[in-house]
Order: sequence, then C-alpha cells, then structure tokens
Amino acid sequence: MRPVSIIGIGSTPFSKLEGKGPVDLAVEASIQALGDAEIHPKKIEALYLGNFTSGILTGQEILGPLVANRLGMRAIPSIKTEGACSSGTLAFKEGVLAVASGVHELVLTVGVEKMTSANTSKVTAALASALDQSKEGSCGLTFPGVFAMMARRHMHEFGTTREQIAMVSIKNRKNGVKNPLAQFRAEVTMEKILGAKPVTEPFVLYDCCPISDGAAAAIICPTEMARKLSSKSISILSCEVSIGNASIDMMSDMVSFPATVEAAKKAFSTAGLSTKDINFVELHDCFTIAEIVDSEDLGFFEKGEGGLALEKGLTQINGKLPINPSGGLLSKGHPVGATGLGQIYEVCKQLRGEHPNQLDNPKIGLAHNLGGTGAVCAITILSRNL
Repeated sequence: MRPVSIIGIGSTPFSKLEGKGPVDLAVEASIQALGDAEIHPKKIEALYLGNFTSGILTGQEILGPLVANRLGMRAIPSIKTEGACSSGTLAFKEGVLAVASGVHELVLTVGVEKMTSANTSKVTAALASALDQSKEGSCGLTFPGVFAMMARRHMHEFGTTREQIAMVSIKNRKNGVKNPLAQFRAEVTMEKILGAKPVTEPFVLYDCCPISDGAAAAIICPTEMARKLSSKSISILSCEVSIGNASIDMMSDMVSFPATVEAAKKAFSTAGLSTKDINFVELHDCFTIAEIVDSEDLGFFEKGEGGLALEKGLTQINGKLPINPSGGLLSKGHPVGATGLGQIYEVCKQLRGEHPNQLDNPKIGLAHNLGGTGAVCAITILSRNL
C-alpha cells in the first residue's frame, strides 16, 4: 500500500439549514474541498459518500450519483456507505483504500445528513434503526437510554460524579463559541446544566448532542502527488475500522466499547505510534458520558479516570491532551452521516494552523467516530505532510 494524503477539505455549518436538502449540502461541502485542493471536478476518479438516514427522513436515496452529477462528474464509481454515526468515516476509509491500493489517484469523500426537516419523533425513530430491532428497538430503547445506563454504571463503579460528567458539556460548549461551523456557540454553567430539563436520568438536555444538518468532504490522493499539488496537505497515518457490540445484550461491560478499543489498537499499530504521540483528539461525544468512556477506551486515561482528567483540566484546549477543541458533537452538532468527515475536517484545520481554537503547534491529531451501541468504530490518525 502506498502512503496517501488529504489535499482538500470542505464543510458546511452544522445546524438547522433550511431550504437545503442532502444533495445540496453534499455538493456545497464538495465544492469547498475541490476549491481548497484546486482540483477540477472532472479529475476526480471516484466518489464515496457516507449517509445514514436520508432514505428514512427525506425519502431520497442514490445520493452518490445525484451529487456526482451536480458536480459535473460522469462515468465514475459512486458508492454510498452506511454505519450509523460512523457512515462518513467509512466513506473516507473506502477512499483511503482505493488510493492506497493504486486503484484510483484522486477521490472525493463526503458525508452528509439532513435531519431537521423531520419532527423529533421521526428523527428518534430513524436513529433507533441503528439499534437491533429484534431485541431493543421494538422495546422502545433509545440512544439517550443506552448512554444514560452507561453513565449510571460508570458513576457506580468508579465514583464518577454528576459534576464531572457535566464538565464535558461545559468544556465543549466553551470550545464551540469560536467555531463558526458550530450549532451552539454559547457557554453554559454548571448551575444551568444541573437545573435543565431532564431527558433520562442522569441526563438533561445539555448532556445530549442536537439534531443537525450538515456535510463535510475531503479529497484524497497519493502522498507523492500531494507534495506536488499542495503546500498544506495532510498525511493519513492510519484509518482503521472495527466492529463491536451490535446490541447492548452483547455488552459484558457497560463502561467500555470493544470496537473503540480494537480500532485504537489497529490505528496506533498501523501508524507506528502510541497515545503519547497524539497532540489532540476529536472524539465522538454524542452524550457527555461518551467523551469520558471514549477517552479511556482510546487509552489516554486509565479506566475510571476520565472524569477526574476533566476535573483536573487535562482535556482543556490548554491542557495536556485537548479533546474536542472544535466543540465536539455536543456543541458543533451531529448530522450523523457527516460527523466523521467533520471531525477529520477539524483535525486538518488544526494541523494546518487555521483553526479558530488553534492549538500550539500540533503535529499529530486523532479522530474517533462511533456508530450504534458501539457496533462500529472508525479511528483516523493524521499528521502534517512530511
């Protein structure tokens, strides 16, 4: 396999984007990425598109061909990937493999979701399709319920406090203030969180990511080509995917996602790195407890110490390991199929020195994207092109 790089990125805001359907959003992000790379659309040899709920919520499928046609691309492979919240990164993974293997030279990867045009009950039902319907979905289980159970268990086993869990939202809302793409750009206090409308014990509204629209895109090519085409290209050190528990009855441990643990092992091994080499992380904080559990499963903190790391300020922008400097899903938003590529976009902006919450000279960043009840996890490690 040959080394590959990212030479162009693009992203819409993540928010309620009225008057724009999934094709419009995907085209917008793709045009940005093409412009960023200074690549004509007709040079793209394949399109990989990640999406989860478009057929259910908008009635629109065949997104890949529609997007390719709108971009003026003809007679190229156009493939859609689906892995719940990991759908976007799965599209990116396919693009990486296609270029690394020599099948294609230039590919466009894009993730997109349009969610806010449907009512909350319909969106909830669509998201619940990522549960095992034969066991859980038909019984009324929801993802807030799954992660609330995880929070209660983490509190019981390790003494994690309600305040530590709330600190995830406080940190990420603060980080989102400066991010022009973020859905929520206002800070929140501990008092406001603890007094907010309950969702499911122990969660309130501020513990849960919002319903969002959005798209993000990245253009991939061989690293040798990238060096000639762009002075700001980003090396893809690894992009690894692993499956885990497709339903919670498979979980022997309610405070860990095996898919994250395994994907992390593979990603670090492929990149030839360890946790100590990572300068910052964009991870899947769909709920506050998820950031704590993810940070532990990735190996950055011992199991049970993620909450304490927050309390010590280790994951702040100026901390030892900044986590979600973009604002994360809790602040930036979670247009499901777009989230993974949105994380990759944020990591690239940091490594290029262009982020509104710019860190001090970061060299290597990690993006972590989790789908379902830990059914699939995709981890990408990026660095400045060497």
